[in-house]
Amino acid sequence: MAQIQENNTAGKGGKRRAKSSAFHLDMTPMVDLAFLLLTFFMLTTTFTKLQTMELAMPADAKEAGGPAPIKAKNAVTVILGERNEVFYYFGFAGDNPEVIKTDFSANGIRKVLTSEQIKSNPKAVVLIKPLEKSRYSNLVDMLDEIKITETKKFALVQVEEADKELIAGL
Repeated sequence: MAQIQENNTAGKGGKRRAKSSAFHLDMTPMVDLAFLLLTFFMLTTTFTKLQTMELAMPADAKEAGGPAPIKAKNAVTVILGERNEVFYYFGFAGDNPEVIKTDFSANGIRKVLTSEQIKSNPKAVVLIKPLEKSRYSNLVDMLDEIKITETKKFALVQVEEADKELIAGL
């Protein structure tokens, strides 16, 4: 509260001077209001929720008798390049497939993953092969595209020399 302190001392010669009052402002209500606002905004703010993707990892390939063989007609290989590039082909690198360059747009890899060639084949497996110089965000983007297109079977695979030779000319 505001308080006024008064001094009842008379000045020189018995004259009464105008009272000089010292003004004191109590800051307690303003501090209370600041803490109430701070508490209100902290309680009403929605914090960002972490978005995670569940990955079911298979058992160790050596213990399970080696990786399950995939036929060439069921394989779709996606290679993640170093400058946000995406290359894909159907089959394996040893079969000299046609390599196509695309991107992460809706008309890019998403259109490929939703094509009839993949969706009509229940045994289709998308093999994701990031290059050593590809960005981690590209791998996350590719996993997001897998989730968006509801592709059931996919695998993260190390890139081979034959794959590097296929995309070297593009």
